[in-house]
Amino acid sequence: MEGVKHIVAVASGKGGVGKSTVTVNLALAMVAEGYRVGILDADIHGPSQAQMLGVPEGVRPQQAGENKFRPLEMHGVQAMSMAFMVDTREPMVWRGPMVAGAFQQLLTQTAWQDLDVLFIDMPPGTGDIQLTLAQKVPVDGAVIVTTPQDIALLDARKGIEMFRKVNVPVLGVVENMSLHVCSNCGHAEPIFGEGGGERIAEEYDTRVLGRLPLTLSIREQVDGGRPTVVAEPEGEVTHTFRDMARQIAKALEGQSTDEGPSISFSD
Repeated sequence: MEGVKHIVAVASGKGGVGKSTVTVNLALAMVAEGYRVGILDADIHGPSQAQMLGVPEGVRPQQAGENKFRPLEMHGVQAMSMAFMVDTREPMVWRGPMVAGAFQQLLTQTAWQDLDVLFIDMPPGTGDIQLTLAQKVPVDGAVIVTTPQDIALLDARKGIEMFRKVNVPVLGVVENMSLHVCSNCGHAEPIFGEGGGERIAEEYDTRVLGRLPLTLSIREQVDGGRPTVVAEPEGEVTHTFRDMARQIAKALEGQSTDEGPSISFSD
């Protein structure tokens, strides 16, 4: 894709595991590490990146040439979403082919500006969007987001299997909501179970990129348009995201060494 060096899909197979929150914070962590980064919000029915990045309602992308749009930029991240094109209060009552077509237009008609990494925030499932991505886009790797509980792991396995079938390497697993720490007493409890991310990583010969806690602040920060990496740049969760970002960059660098130019820091 023009203007993009590497493409990384962030997927879960299941909704409600915090995939979009992980995507936006990973992107911001990559920016903090010195990379030029973008986010494509591929969830046509339920785009959330606009609110998470703090894009005001009604702001629309500007045209770039005859049939392209410039991505919006917030917190140093270039972003494109269906939420920038329509009233977010209106439901997208579309069948699969229309959804896939809209996704393809977002992909091909966005004038990305010299990105080192484009993160694609995938919708749940393994349907039309995922198939279009596999057929139309040279994806360099996938990050799988899951919670430790068995029911989430079932769908995470489907996501991993899907990427393996289309020869997209899984760069790692992010275990979200791995531990809840009470804000009043400090008691820590793994309310969704323990070790799920590690088990699925071992099963599919990949790694656990990081484990994230279940905390009120992470939710409040993305709802307010200032995700954790921006709101608490020196916080423990931010350090976890930045460590994950470095692991992803290193994996992409390893691919580039074998197949082409290396991923590079911005000037």
